[in-house]
Amino acid sequence: MSNLVELEVKNVALIQTEGGGMGIAVLLKEKNGSRHLPIIVGPFEGKAISMALNGETFSRPLTHDLLYEVIKTLGAKVEKVVINDLVDGTFYARLILNREGQTYSIDARPSDAMAVALRAGAPIFASSTVMDTASEYLPDLEEGEEGWEGGGELGG
Repeated sequence: MSNLVELEVKNVALIQTEGGGMGIAVLLKEKNGSRHLPIIVGPFEGKAISMALNGETFSRPLTHDLLYEVIKTLGAKVEKVVINDLVDGTFYARLILNREGQTYSIDARPSDAMAVALRAGAPIFASSTVMDTASEYLPDLEEGEEGWEGGGELGG
């Protein structure tokens, strides 16, 4: 997988959808640039991503915590996540694992892959094709500036 753009999760927020309902968006930002990639996720995945961003834990392991623990227990390491495709408005991702020098590329929903990557401290990437197709240029806002909403504001 060449031509990858490294991203960082900037925010998880409630948004109003086109149909007038509410949804959850994860906003990823290009690490060495000004493009942002918004991805709509489900409520449970949004909460899992927000919890990881804020360093929150639950008294019992949630699904993404469990998956990460299984990966570690089996002696594997989460190397990275790659958001590698966008088809008919749906993003696709790969969870890249390494165990004893063997690399495994596992199909995953981007939301699940991001939730695991954040727990593992693994980098998140998007293909340059996905970024060229779906990213948006947004001004860089620093914490404290008007309009800044960083850090996973999804409460619950």
